Amino acid sequence: MTTPATTPLSTPPPGAEPTPEQRRLIERFGCTFQAGAEIFSEGAVADACYLLHEGRVRILKDVRGAPRSLSVLRAGDLFGEDALLPHARRSASAVALVDVQALRLERDAFNSLMQSDPAVTQNVLAQLVRRLRDAEEQLENAMLRDHPSRVVNTLLRLAAAAEESPEGHVLHISPLELSSRVGLDVEAVKRTIQQLRDGSYLQIVNERILLPDLAALTQLYQLLGVKEEVRGGAS
Repeated sequence: MTTPATTPLSTPPPGAEPTPEQRRLIERFGCTFQAGAEIFSEGAVADACYLLHEGRVRILKDVRGAPRSLSVLRAGDLFGEDALLPHARRSASAVALVDVQALRLERDAFNSLMQSDPAVTQNVLAQLVRRLRDAEEQLENAMLRDHPSRVVNTLLRLAAAAEESPEGHVLHISPLELSSRVGLDVEAVKRTIQQLRDGSYLQIVNERILLPDLAALTQLYQLLGVKEEVRGGAS
């Protein structure tokens, strides 16, 4: 089995030691935040971007005076990249969900890394492509009026890139992360997940979501769409 390659802007596989280059970057640019700490706030001057090395970070945006969760980031994710634009301000806030270690990179430091290692550029481009796909998913969900359709649509999208076991597709995602992707509050997502669980469309195994039959889940999504069209036509 081939060991995954690491770059200065990636984190080592679980249980692996950081490379000498990664240790050097942590010593030079490393910063820590306690759980619940605000890393930066919406509207503030964007002076640096961050590479999440350990922990989880929640990205929030103020919508009519109420904070709305946009995404939950994990180790290896780059965030605060609006700082790479001149005179930029934060378009959202970032809060540490758990204790966090990250690299804080001002524009010159980030540009230097991009120029010194092509793998860094590839890593960043891959993240940007993924975020565009996530934005498309959120836009599609915004056009779906019923909660089950939003959740099922997101589960099907996640399954396309998920690991497959003999029992089905396994999703490593928390209710909070799922609610951010779906665009609903956590309690609404939990209720829908329970309904899908009761209908045997999914299972919860060791805090992971197991999808045993994607064909059945796809058929359910299509039926929900027909139901929504009938409801819309009757209104």
